[in-house]
Amino acid sequence: MERISSGDMLPGQIERESFATIARELGDRTFSADQEPIIKRVIHTTADFDYADNLYFSPEAVDSGREALQRGVTVITDTQMARAGINKKLAAKYGCEVLCYISDEEPARLASKDSTTRAVAAVNRAAALFPDAIYVVGNAPTALLKICELAKANILQPRLVIGVPVGFVNVVESKERLMDSGLACIVARGRKGGSNVAAAIGNALLY
Repeated sequence: MERISSGDMLPGQIERESFATIARELGDRTFSADQEPIIKRVIHTTADFDYADNLYFSPEAVDSGREALQRGVTVITDTQMARAGINKKLAAKYGCEVLCYISDEEPARLASKDSTTRAVAAVNRAAALFPDAIYVVGNAPTALLKICELAKANILQPRLVIGVPVGFVNVVESKERLMDSGLACIVARGRKGGSNVAAAIGNALLY
């Protein structure tokens, strides 16, 4: 086996070779020009080729997300991990702020008072301040359900919802609710997802 030292490849070269490997393994599969970079970046992040099949894009979702970012719309995430993973330097170039309220004292207090989850309380807080933001959900299906509920009540008018929570309880149901909502959305169907996937989609839109 060839020995490779830690200094043999620079980050840019590693990324280029990774994407070349992804293209090679996808073979002759083709995707629409707006969806392909997102699908490949999620595969790059996860090394999971299932995302070539389970990522759902509502009509005009990518265009809506890109246009909103170019106009400096705020991005709201459901976890600090998703927020940390989004390229905030590039977001700031467009005038976009990336925020997460899950750790704030007020949502925590309201979650306890109302006997709900902090994710739901954080969405309520964000909706009051940024009703037309891009909402990025990588962990909490309750957050996704609340987004759909507030949008149906016309309290929230998100430019795009990235719905990729991971897990077993209410995960599939929340994603199906989002896909049926009529909102511009990008969804990882099934149980798979996560904050890293959510951030990868956000970054792909920015790049």
